[in-house]
Amino acid sequence: MKTLRIPRSPKVLLGLVIVGFFLILMVIGPWIAPYNPSATNFLPNTAPSAAHWFGTTSLGQDIFSQLLVGARASMVVALIAGLVATLLSVTVGVAAGYLGGPADDGLTMLSNVFLAIPGLPLLIVIDAYLPVSGRSNEYIIGLIISLTGWAWGARVLRAQTLSLRNRDFVEASRIIGESRLRIMVSEIAPNLLPVLASSLLFTVLYSIGAYVTLAYLGLTSTAVWNWGTIMFWAQSNNAPLAGQWYWFVPPGICIALVGTGLALLNFGIDEFINPRLRASGLTSKMRRRSGLPRRPRLGFTPVLRTARPPVTTAQLNISSGK
Repeated sequence: MKTLRIPRSPKVLLGLVIVGFFLILMVIGPWIAPYNPSATNFLPNTAPSAAHWFGTTSLGQDIFSQLLVGARASMVVALIAGLVATLLSVTVGVAAGYLGGPADDGLTMLSNVFLAIPGLPLLIVIDAYLPVSGRSNEYIIGLIISLTGWAWGARVLRAQTLSLRNRDFVEASRIIGESRLRIMVSEIAPNLLPVLASSLLFTVLYSIGAYVTLAYLGLTSTAVWNWGTIMFWAQSNNAPLAGQWYWFVPPGICIALVGTGLALLNFGIDEFINPRLRASGLTSKMRRRSGLPRRPRLGFTPVLRTARPPVTTAQLNISSGK
């Protein structure tokens, strides 16, 4: 039986569909929005209808258009912050784990400092010193969020690098005279790809939560539509008290779906990394074919093993020296 791969796991396929849908929405959302999200040409406080799928705000703005346009800023900030934070994590974590000595001490102390500082208050303080134009720039906001989201991944990558630095293939590269940078990039980093992918997903999830929180608190520019800004205006106009659920529930559902998709992908990567979790991605039919119980016993983790071919008499004679 072939080894289980990530795309065969149902939860990973569902996560890919969810995340892929919002990535497509990030690109085409502003183009398919039926109205200008800032236009106040409609009857205010109307319930969902055929003309306005999610109703209108107290100023007569179309909520569905705001949701589509806001998907771009929300996802762009999350991706930029996730990629930059992951790059910082790889640089600091791999360098600290491989170099050791004073470099390890200094980089580890730097990571511990950022882990000890509360992320949200630090974001609020940094955001307060930005000019008005900077608060409306998704790229600047993403870079700021990445400064508070890289330390956890750096600690994980450092621990994994420490377990790889004394392996035979690393020692062989060191003996033949390869530079430290080449060893870290060509030998150690490729073996950290599963952990790196998991760290990227976690950082993207953290980034979208941080950006939405800043927008909901009104700390970003309210002229830029994102899911947090929609909930900010809904709260400012007492939409929960007025029973206008269609104003704040749709952006909340979008945030929850993106988080669910990223979490499902992260679970699939955990199954790929840990062999004891690979059987959890099997369906009931695949469990029966592989000889695993349909419902695992409590306290026992099923492990999917590939069948080994039987040993022939000739192989036994060769191994015994006959």
